[in-house]
Amino acid sequence: MTVVTAPGGPRANARPFLYGDEITAIARALESGQYGHGAETEAFERELAAYLDVPDVVAVATGTAALHLALLSAGVAPGDEVIVPSLTFCASVQAILACGARPRFVDVDPATLCTTADDVRVALTPATRAVMPVLYGGRAIDLTGLREQLAAQDIAIVEDAAHAFGSYTGPRRVGAAGDLTCFSFDAIKALTCADGGAIVPRTAGEAAVLRRARALGITRSRADRGAALSYTVDGTGFRYHLSTLHAAIGRVQLAHFPEMETRRRRLWTIYAAALRDIENVTVVDLDVAHTVPFTCTVLVPAPLRDEVHTRLRAAEIAVGVHYPLNHLQPAFSRWASPLPRSEALWRQVLTLPFHPAMTENDVHTVATALRRTLRLAADNAPAGATAPNQDKGHRPHPKETSQ
Repeated sequence: MTVVTAPGGPRANARPFLYGDEITAIARALESGQYGHGAETEAFERELAAYLDVPDVVAVATGTAALHLALLSAGVAPGDEVIVPSLTFCASVQAILACGARPRFVDVDPATLCTTADDVRVALTPATRAVMPVLYGGRAIDLTGLREQLAAQDIAIVEDAAHAFGSYTGPRRVGAAGDLTCFSFDAIKALTCADGGAIVPRTAGEAAVLRRARALGITRSRADRGAALSYTVDGTGFRYHLSTLHAAIGRVQLAHFPEMETRRRRLWTIYAAALRDIENVTVVDLDVAHTVPFTCTVLVPAPLRDEVHTRLRAAEIAVGVHYPLNHLQPAFSRWASPLPRSEALWRQVLTLPFHPAMTENDVHTVATALRRTLRLAADNAPAGATAPNQDKGHRPHPKETSQ
C-alpha cells in the first residue's frame, strides 16, 4: 500500500488522505463506461451497510443532499420547525430551508459543543417535526431520555453525523440506533469519496422512497429506463445520486478505514497530552474511546481568541473557527433568538490543524506555537481579560451562560 496525500502538517487545518489504491479504482470505473449511478455505487452501499451493521444504506451526492432527503422522508414540510444547534456548518440549516421548513436554533453543551436532550426538550413546540442533533467533532449524542417523548409526538430524529462516520453510540456504530442518520464523505472527512454522502434509512419502505427521490422521482432503475419505451415519475426528486467514480474512491477508503480510525484516535490523544498543561486552554472532550475524531477543538479566553488566531495564521499554523453561529448569519436572522451559551462559546472556539498525515512532531509544533502565542496575547490584553472559567482544570457547566 502506498499512502498518497498532500503535504500539509500544521500548515493545513484539514487534508484529504488517500491510500493509493483509489487511482486504480477510478481507472476501473472509467473503463466501465458507466459514470452515473451504477454497480459500483450499489456495491459501496452494501459494504457501508455491512460495516455499520444495518439493513441498508442509501448513497447520495453530498452530505447536504443526505440531510435534505432525510428531512423530506421524515415528512418535514413548509410550516414545520426543525430543532438544530446554531453551532454547526450552514449546510445543516440550508437543508431545513430547502424543505420549506424553518430552523429553531438551540444551544450546546460547553464541554462537548453538542446539543443535549435538555436543550431539545425546552425548544419543542407544536410545530416541531424533526430534531437534528449535530455530532460535533464526531462525538455521538445521547438523546435516550427524550426518545419516548419524541416518538409519542411523531417527531423524527435526523442525525447530522457528517463528522461521525465510524464513531460509536454505546456498543454500535453511529447510524445503527434506528434514527435517520446522515453522513458526509467530502474531501476532508475520515472516509472520503472526494464528494458524497449517505443516509441510513429506518425502514425498507423509507429506503425505496429515498432511492426514488435521489433519482429525480423516477421509479425505474437507470438500466430499466434504457430498455423501456417510457418511465414514470411518481414524486418530487433531485439529481442526488452518487456517481460510480465517487463510489469507487469510497470503497477503497472503507476497506482501509480501520487504519484511519487508529490514526485519528492516536493523533487526538497526542494532542490532548500536549495541550494538557497549557494555561488558558481547555480541550473540547470528544470521548475519544468511542469516537473517530474529526477535529481537535480547544477553548481559549474570548478576549484573546482573535489575536491568537491571527498570530498563529501568520506563523503558518492553520487554525480555524468552526463554526460561525448560524442564528447570527444574515440569511437566517429572521429565526434568531438569543443563545447566550453558544454566543459566549463561539468567541472562545479555536480548531487546531488535524489530519491523519500529521506527525507527533507536528502536534508538538502546534502546541508550542499555541503556548507562546497565548502568552503574547495575554501580555497585550488589559488586566483581568483572561476569563476565570478558562483557568487550567476548570470546565464550564452547561448552565453557565457567560464568561
